[in-house]
Amino acid sequence: MDWRSRAGTSFICEKTAVTASRGMAVTNHPLASAAAVEMMAAGGNAVDAAIAALFTLTVVEPMMVGIFGGGAALIRLADGREVVLDGLSTAPAAARADSFTPISDTWPDYMEAKGRANRVGPKAVAVPGTLKAWCEAAEQFGRLPLSDLIAPAIRHAERGFHLSSYLATCIAEIAPDLALDAAIAAVFLPNGRPLGAGDLLIQKDYANTLRLIAEEGPQALYGGELGRRVADYLAGAGSFLRFEDLERYRTVTREPVRGTYRGFEIIGPPPPCAGGVHTLQILNLLEAYNIADSGFGTCETLHLVLEALKIAAADRRAVTADPAFVDVPVERLISKAYADQRRMEIDLARASTFEARIRSNESANTTHVTVADAEGNIVTSTQTINSLFGARIIIPGTGIIPNNYMYLFDPHPGNALSLEPGKRITSGITALIGKKEGRPVFALGLPGAHRIPASAMQAVLNLIDHGMDVQEAVEAPRVFTWGQEVEIETSVPVEIRDMLGTMGHRVVGVDHVAGGMCAIGFSDDGRMTGAACWRADGVPMGLGGGSARAGTSFWPDPRRGRVY
Repeated sequence: MDWRSRAGTSFICEKTAVTASRGMAVTNHPLASAAAVEMMAAGGNAVDAAIAALFTLTVVEPMMVGIFGGGAALIRLADGREVVLDGLSTAPAAARADSFTPISDTWPDYMEAKGRANRVGPKAVAVPGTLKAWCEAAEQFGRLPLSDLIAPAIRHAERGFHLSSYLATCIAEIAPDLALDAAIAAVFLPNGRPLGAGDLLIQKDYANTLRLIAEEGPQALYGGELGRRVADYLAGAGSFLRFEDLERYRTVTREPVRGTYRGFEIIGPPPPCAGGVHTLQILNLLEAYNIADSGFGTCETLHLVLEALKIAAADRRAVTADPAFVDVPVERLISKAYADQRRMEIDLARASTFEARIRSNESANTTHVTVADAEGNIVTSTQTINSLFGARIIIPGTGIIPNNYMYLFDPHPGNALSLEPGKRITSGITALIGKKEGRPVFALGLPGAHRIPASAMQAVLNLIDHGMDVQEAVEAPRVFTWGQEVEIETSVPVEIRDMLGTMGHRVVGVDHVAGGMCAIGFSDDGRMTGAACWRADGVPMGLGGGSARAGTSFWPDPRRGRVY
């Protein structure tokens, strides 16, 4: 039965999916998707394609991602191995639990610091992991040289590209902060005015930085003269970051977390990424209910989803952090038994308040790529500089926009997320792969900070319970709560929202929950279908066709028996 026949909420997809057999790339900018397909067309695999896309995104989505940021990638290799490469940012060695002065002990300002020092400017910059992680992924699992992977990014930085309305809106939104730093203002606020949609953005300093990295590799930043130049500038401007922090930075290769939902294996990133554990816990809570029969976007289904979100959020705030510093009870949190215990607290008729049984200030401004090739390699990766335009500065002469990841550490000492030297930030990254009988069925992810796990989980429900196709699954209306207000996209009918209000949910209508999802569905016959949603500039691009049939030439054809 079609999901629409049982739905309380209906919608029409705004974008179309793409199906191909030799490769698929879904990113949140068409030039990044094109860079990925270019790599696969040149003989590279999905890892090469994903890294090329990410480098390109640092140019065309500069507000979201950069080489001075952090992120994680869930990688499935053609031989069946599955790993998570953790390139999340860490606190500098000079940082201390009391490095920032909090302005409030209660929400919503609990994570804010005096003078916004943990959010804007040099003090907000943590040790980056993206560049090292991307280069290591390419070296370990790719097959093309690094210079090839960076070439599209250099091209677009050097020649320029025309801004989408999405990027232009982001620039206008943050223009007052960008104006505080002369270097970043010169790029995005020329003559004191924000660049607009259709304007040409050229980033020559950044093109030169990328050329240096193409020649020297990641060592250029993590021990080379580029790194010294960046660190010296930041230190002189009051940052905690030093050159030695860059020299000491290491990525971590982790084992994914795994669980099951209605016979499907769900694989995601482990702590300090919260998304894998969070998603599995919610799915375990919901597995006892007949979500398919209750229907998509109905009051009954949404109430169950919201209650499960609140339970998982309470546990996440209490215990999820860098496992090198905090004992995270992963096995208990993702166990069916723990879900059975907590499910008994759900009132089917009323909204409830839940406490942890066993807090984050993450930015929604992130990017995601999902890439797969015909060999069976899959990459689903979320990367970010945290807030829009990170720390909202540029390192003069380099074009580098550094992260503001210090904003994710609790400015209050003594808590799981409090600052400690070398501690990794905690992220909502939820890069997922779903499998059935050992075979990949879908891979997906999206930006959106602490709203990421909720949105990824709802896509899993859309695919498995509601039987949506991959385009419907990524575009479907979403909801979110962490136990306070309930955010519901306004495409959910007002009658449904009003019914949830009568159950005790504090409903707030929002234009969108989280960002642009990038997903790939896998068919039994080897075809891949890529889909991106309307919440960003996402574009799927596929690689079809192939080489000529063996033995075929153009002309003459000696097998015809005649020569012309």
